[in-house]
Parts: sequence; C-alpha cells; structure tokens
Amino acid sequence: DYSEYPESYKENTNKEKLILAYVENYRRQYVHLFRDRKPLFLNPLNECGIEKFVCTTLRPTLLSYKELYHWQGCAEFTADYLTMKQLEPPQELPLCLLSPSTILKRQLGNCFDFSNILCSLLLGAGYDAYVVSGYATKEICLTDESRQICPLLQPKEEVKKEAAKPEPRKYSVKPPRDLRSKFIIKMEARKKKEEEEEEKKKQQEEEDKIAELEKPPPDPLYGLRIHAWVLVRGGKREVPEDFFIEPFTGRSYPPSSTSFLGIESVWNHTNYWANMQNCASGCKDMSFDLMDTEKWEFMLAGSDQSQIEIPDAEEELYDMDDDEKENEDEKHLDMPASWVLPILVTKNQYEMRCPQGKKTILYKKAKLEKYANYLLKDGLVTRLSVYTNNELTDLNKVQEWYENREDKLVTRIHQDGLITEDFVEGRPRSLQQHLYKANNPGPEAERTMTFFHKARVDGLCKREETPAEITEHFINRDDFLYLRHVLFGKRQKKVAPATAEGTPRPILKITEKFHRNVSRPASEDVAEQVFVLHEDKIQVTYHREDPNITASTRDFFKPPNAEEKGGNLQWANDMTSTFQVNPHGAPSKNLSIYENLLMLIQTEQKSIQLVRVSEEEVRDILMDRQKEELASELAISVYDTERNEKAKKHRKELERLAMEEKLRRQEMEMDYLAPFLAQIGNPDKINKSQAFKLKEDCLADLKQRLIDKANLIQLRFEKETSELHKRQQDYQQKQVAMTKEDEEQYFNYCSEAMFRIHILELRLNRHKQMAPHKYMQLEQKLRQDQRLSAIHSIFG
Repeated sequence: DYSEYPESYKENTNKEKLILAYVENYRRQYVHLFRDRKPLFLNPLNECGIEKFVCTTLRPTLLSYKELYHWQGCAEFTADYLTMKQLEPPQELPLCLLSPSTILKRQLGNCFDFSNILCSLLLGAGYDAYVVSGYATKEICLTDESRQICPLLQPKEEVKKEAAKPEPRKYSVKPPRDLRSKFIIKMEARKKKEEEEEEKKKQQEEEDKIAELEKPPPDPLYGLRIHAWVLVRGGKREVPEDFFIEPFTGRSYPPSSTSFLGIESVWNHTNYWANMQNCASGCKDMSFDLMDTEKWEFMLAGSDQSQIEIPDAEEELYDMDDDEKENEDEKHLDMPASWVLPILVTKNQYEMRCPQGKKTILYKKAKLEKYANYLLKDGLVTRLSVYTNNELTDLNKVQEWYENREDKLVTRIHQDGLITEDFVEGRPRSLQQHLYKANNPGPEAERTMTFFHKARVDGLCKREETPAEITEHFINRDDFLYLRHVLFGKRQKKVAPATAEGTPRPILKITEKFHRNVSRPASEDVAEQVFVLHEDKIQVTYHREDPNITASTRDFFKPPNAEEKGGNLQWANDMTSTFQVNPHGAPSKNLSIYENLLMLIQTEQKSIQLVRVSEEEVRDILMDRQKEELASELAISVYDTERNEKAKKHRKELERLAMEEKLRRQEMEMDYLAPFLAQIGNPDKINKSQAFKLKEDCLADLKQRLIDKANLIQLRFEKETSELHKRQQDYQQKQVAMTKEDEEQYFNYCSEAMFRIHILELRLNRHKQMAPHKYMQLEQKLRQDQRLSAIHSIFG
C-alpha cells in the first residue's frame, strides 16, 4: 500500500531528476571505459518502484542512546536488531534499496540494507563512513561464523606500560661491574633465541596444520559473490587508520583481511566514487585516498571530497581570477536532500534489540545466545556455551550474564562441576562471589565466598569452607586479625529426637593470626593464637623481633571445666609452658600470666561464638539464594513507568483523581445550588421543605447580591460626585491665585471626573434595568431544575 508513504517516496523532485540524469551519464561513461566490469549500484528502486540515487538513501542520524555514539555500539545494534536476508542470486546486484525506516520497521534486509542503516548511524555520530559495494567470501556473505572464535573468548589485549626510567643524577652511585664473561652471555642469548625461534616454528606449523584441516571447501562462486559493507576512514573521531565493518556481525576487519576480495564503488551522503584500482590481490594493497583521481573516479565535482589539487606545471594554464572561480563553483551540482523518513528507534525497540527479543549465533566450539532485557523472568541477557568439539556436542563450560536482578547477580559460570556466581554491591551480607559444587549446594560442603570487605563491619573478605574446615580472611580490622582457621571433628551419633537446627559440628581447633601492632613490643604482640579445644590447650606465638630468628611462645593447659569456673580458676605452675627468645629478659610474673590465661579463656569463648555465627551466616546466605532463585524478581527503576506496575497504577490513580476534581470544580462553578446543597450536607434526595428552602435561599442570595452591587455602584457614584464638587469649590476660592499649569491640571481632572461619573451613572441605570430580568431568569431555572421537582406542585 503506497498511500502510507510520503510524497518523497512516490515521486522525484526536479533536482532528483537532474541528479538521475547525471547518474545515467556517469553510468554510460563507466560502461564505455570498463566493458568487462560489472555494472555499478547507482539508482535502484525504492519501496514505491521509483528510481532513487543511492547517496540520497543515506540519512545521517544521531539517536539519543549513548551506546550509539561509538562505532562499536552502532555496529552491534545493527547486527542484533535486523535479520539477514541473502542476495538472490548471490552474484547479482539487488534491484531495490529500501529506506532505513522501512527496514527498521520490517527488521529484515540484505547486506546493502544493513550497510545503509549502519553508515547513516556512523555519519550521524561523526565518523567518516562510506558504504562499500564489492565482493566477499562465502562465509562473510552467509554470516557463517562457525570457523571464528567468539569475541567473548578472545583474550583482551593488555597495554603494557613501560616503566619510567629514572633520570640520571649527577652524583649517583655507580652500579657494580658485571664480572660475567661477555662471550658466555652472548652464547646463552644466541641459544635462547634459537630455542624461541624453534618453538615459534613448531607452533606456526601446528597452527598451519589446524588451519588446513579447518579450511572451508572450495566455493564455485569465489570472487563473484556480491556483498556490501562499511568503510570507516581514519581522521575523524580519533580513528587512527582505515578499517571495515561487517554489518551482519558488527565485527571490524583491517583492509588487508582476506575475507573481502574486491571493491567496485563506495559512497556516502555527499558523493559517489568508482574504484579504478586492480583488486586481483584483494583489498590489502588498495588506497582509500578518495582525492586521488587516478585511483578513484568521483561523480559530483562540487563535493568537498573531490577537490583536486592541480599540479604546479599546469597552474599557469588554469590561472583564473577569484570571481571566475566562484562562478565555476556555483555551476557544480550538489547532492539533493535525502528522500527517506527520519530514522527513529523507540526505547522499547532499542531495548528489545533482536527480533522477538532473542538471537543465537554459532561460533567455533561455542554458541552465543542473546536476550533482551526483561524478556526472561530470571533476567538472563547473554548465555555463552563452550564446547570441546566443532560439532557442539561435548559441553565444557556455560557462562551466563544477568541484568536488573533484585539479588544483584550479574554472572554465573558452570564448569567442571563447579558453579561460580558473581554479584554487584548492594546485597544484605555484601556477598561478592560464591563458588560451590553443583552436586552439593547445601551447607557444610566445599565452597568459597568472597565479600565486599569495605561494606562489612567485621572486614571479612573471603570465607573458604569444607566439611571439616572453615578459613576466614579479614582486611583492615582494628584488632589486626587477618585469618581465622577452624578445624571441625566428626559428629557423634546420638539417639535423640531430631531438632530443626541439628547438632552443630564439634570444634577441634581454632587458629587466629594477627598483623603486627607497632604500638606494642613484639614480645607482647600476639602473632598467632591456637585454641586446641579437644586437648584443653591454648598456644600463643608472639611476633618476632627484628634481630631474632625465632619468636617467643607460651602454652597454656586449662583445667577441666575452666569456662564454668570463670574468675575463680585456681592457679598452678604446671598450667603454662613458656619459651622466651631473650634469655636475659625479665620473666613474666605469675599474676600477669594468670590474667592472660583468663583473658584467653574469654577470647576462646568469643571465637567459638563467632564460628557459630559464621556457620549460621552461611546457612542464611544459602537459604536466601534458594528463595531468590525461586522468586527471580527483577528490579525496575522508578523512572521506567512502562514496566513499573506500582508506579503506573499510582500515576493512573492520580490522573483519575485529578480529572474527577476538575469535573467537580466545573460542576460547582456552573451549579448555582452547590453552595446551598453543601450547607445541608448534599443529600441524595430532597424533600419539599428542603426544596422550598433551597429555592428561597437561592433567590434571596441573588437579590442580596444585586442590591449589594447597586449600592456599590451608587457609593462610587456619590464619592466621585462629592470629590468633584469639593474640587470645584476649591477652584472658585483660589481661582485668582492659580497659575496656568494649575488651571490646566484642574480642567483635566474635571474632564476625567465627569467621564467616570457618566460611566457610573450608565452602569447604575443598566443594573437597575437588568436586575429584575436576572431575578426572573434564576426563578425560571429553579422551576425547571429536577432537584427541586418536589415543589412543582406548589407553583403548578
């Protein structure tokens, strides 16, 4: 149906007809010069069957999404949003080139449609971009990425920062002389270099062998498959060098890539260029300097890209005045305005990205699945499955990315029977990463939890757990604790009724390690304390002083039930054993040792409680994770009014109340009975006495307002008259002494006062005439008002 398209789609302007004549002349010259080359892609048909120049189909557009300000975001959006359609037949140019708005609406297009939209977005973002018409390999034309590595699996290039060389100082210590044999050093370096070259050679041979095995079968249409892609030239937007963008996949390629076999022409929204270079060896030796007329033939001479610098030897032959140059420039035909509708992408369309919100891409030994935000209930947006074979049957690893989850989960990795979950900040217990076995996700199993230690009061950064051990690591604690290791024993089997919490694991040993506290002497600063519970023993190791190679230790042997005795513990000399590094140091007194033992007993009980708290925290985290996985709630911003049902209902309720209030006020403004109905409570039914009283009150109120208005006008009339009379008397008394200016001022006042008095007199007379009519009109309305129908019989 052509009626839905604007006039620019269904007909050509005079300027477009003129440019089509230029195109036809350009085509004839090209065919005459290059009879053995294929025709150029110049003026295909649009949706309405009208010929349009390809340059006018481009429309530079910058959309209001920050990701589309960079070429990576534009390429990824184009590749994801549209569905690829092959050229039929693959060795011939398409007959039609649809507008970008139509392609975005249908979400289906060929390589020229993809390139047209991508180039429009890149031009709008400020890139020097061009659509390229040429030839490519079968894998590129059919979007076969089964022999390419997934971009998510490619190692990121790390920029190595060179260490800053220290500035030479005038007075610096010279380095010691190298006394090694220079001949031996040279021979070792040569041997190492030969080994590295041999290793590189073997690695290259292995890679060549694998590449030969994975080489695609020969293509009968090799070099004949027509394809379109985008060229981005260096210079603008800090692009260092030219590169290609494959629109089907959004990947970038250097011009030397073997995937692109030749170029026929390039164009943007200002001009069109035909390639004059030999493409026998592909695009690697091509020059993309479009101002070089020996390698590129432009169509419109007036374009900024086609300005030719005349050689010095011919300057005298073409010497002309400035006026003649300006006249010559004015004769050049510029490009007509784009005939296509503006490129618009709504927020919902942009977030949906892929057709129906999902897309699957097959790579070498990998499968990538993409989903739109909020499409799946669990918030999954990307899933990468890695396999060990090319047939994608032996699954090795699955990595999932999530967004907008209430539990702050962002990634989950399944590999080798282990599950690794990563979270962002904002969880109740500051969990950052959780690593556990897939077949045993419950408590008291092998797991590793990493926490955001800055968000926790205890400074816990990592907790490692096995069925028999728990190891906790801390950072930046006030008590200098950095490690706590707990060793558990086996539970004893008891015949007793089952409880909800179960029997806790018996603790055999607790080891706590501390950093150095420089405010205390090293011999008194505890480095490690070990509570051996099953032996009633406490081992304390102090920090080592700098000149010493060993540290002082002290062992305590607790009497039975020492925790119950508390401060009433009886001291004995065999309860402690001390190793003091400094033999000349003063030994500790029994009182201080006794107090130290009491303090350690209390510390042991606190450590046991902290261990039980850690076990309880693990169980709570696992319980929370189980509930979160069952609920899979997604976080919705308060600004997202489309998805936020609560905000949407609240907004609709406010709109409904505002509309009702507006209608009520309108009714009250027009309803003459509203104030009197409010006085009697707005009853649903009105009896005769109420109706009669409403009628009398309403008429009495109107009568009083008419009288008040008449009195007000009469008061103003009398005031103006009195003021004028007073000024006239004053004038009669002072007439002889008054100046000319005073007389003129008096006459002006009299004229204005007489005008005001006349107006007030007219208003008063009109009011006296209209007052009975207004009273009768209100009385007639009250008789016809259905709410006062109860008194109709009285006046019938």
